[in-house]
Amino acid sequence: MGPLLCCLGIAVLLCRGLACPGPCSCSTKKNGRLLAECAYKELPEVPRGLSPNVTILTLSANRIGWLRRGAFAEVPEVQSLWLGYNQIGGAEPGAFAMLSQLKNLDLSHNKMVTFPWQDLRNLSGLQILKLNNNRLAGLPRDAFQALAELRSLWLNDNQLTTLADGTFHPLPSLSQLQLFNNPFNCSCKLFWLKRWAESTSVSLTKGGSTLCAAPGRMRGRAVTDIPAHQCVAPSVQLTYLSKLDNTVLPDGLTLSLHCSVAGSPLPQIRWRIQTPGRGVEIDGPNVARDGSLSPSGRIKQSQERFLVFKNGTMAIPKFSKEDEGTYTCIAINDVGTREVSVNVALAGSENPAEDLLQDDPHASSLGGRSCYKGDEMDPVGAGEKLVIVYHVPREVKGTAGGAVPRVGLVTLLLALGIVLGW
Repeated sequence: MGPLLCCLGIAVLLCRGLACPGPCSCSTKKNGRLLAECAYKELPEVPRGLSPNVTILTLSANRIGWLRRGAFAEVPEVQSLWLGYNQIGGAEPGAFAMLSQLKNLDLSHNKMVTFPWQDLRNLSGLQILKLNNNRLAGLPRDAFQALAELRSLWLNDNQLTTLADGTFHPLPSLSQLQLFNNPFNCSCKLFWLKRWAESTSVSLTKGGSTLCAAPGRMRGRAVTDIPAHQCVAPSVQLTYLSKLDNTVLPDGLTLSLHCSVAGSPLPQIRWRIQTPGRGVEIDGPNVARDGSLSPSGRIKQSQERFLVFKNGTMAIPKFSKEDEGTYTCIAINDVGTREVSVNVALAGSENPAEDLLQDDPHASSLGGRSCYKGDEMDPVGAGEKLVIVYHVPREVKGTAGGAVPRVGLVTLLLALGIVLGW
């Protein structure tokens, strides 16, 4: 009985290993891999009852319309998954996440509008990914971040209009990329792709068919024809405005910083302020032409302390010790981002000019205030400059010896606008 029971046990294990759903045919390949062939079966979904030992699963040319989470839970060891020529419109997050052994994934010729990009983080051994002939309109910049082994990527014949800068940089093994037949908008947002295509060793299959659909002047031209002179990365310079001619300012010191930017398209200016007590991000001007602050609904209370003008100037009235810190101007356009920072500190002194000259021979004495006016900032924002601002007496004396009356915020703003060409 012993040998008979042993044989029965082996037979049961073999039957379990070769478990196969009715519509499919299963067989063992010469290399020992288990193939489940389920193509051309009019299947509306992934069949149940597959053996956990399946390493090759063919589901091409069926009527599958959606991939639910856990659809492939029965085949965790699958290495090749063929799903082309179905009607798949999308997949739930987690549909592929457990397939850590996957090397080949074919989802071509479907109707996919969405894809669970986060699932790719678990597929570090993936070598071939086919998503061509779908309806994908975009993909995140970090979509392929975990795919160090990926050799072939097919994205052609989708609805891609642009790609985030650096999309293909995390793919050291990539040798073949297909991007043709996408309606690319060849603005400067896509300029990085031109530079990458010109420098990479990756084979761009049918690269001449990777054409622009917009703007009108670029329609029908190759992505690599985007004019370089129209797409220039930002440069930025940050200077300290030490004096506004003879403009009368409110009592106390007003710190004014001016950010000059260049590039094509013209960069937008953002500010980042970091003081010991808070961090503030300002995305654009908060001062209107009539000298009023933007409506309170559009500006956070933490930003009201900092007056930002459209011409790139920031003013901080009644600058105090609480405002000491790092002030960063950030220039952003479709080609890239550059930033430069300045450290600002406040100190009191009876003879600030003399003290400052002892600290730095390049310092200069201007009017009633002394400051260090550094050289122009490095265009790429490589380093930080230090500006030391000395306190101004609370009461500013007029030419006749009398005290100058305080002026309102609107007067200050309009004065800054006139002097700085705002």
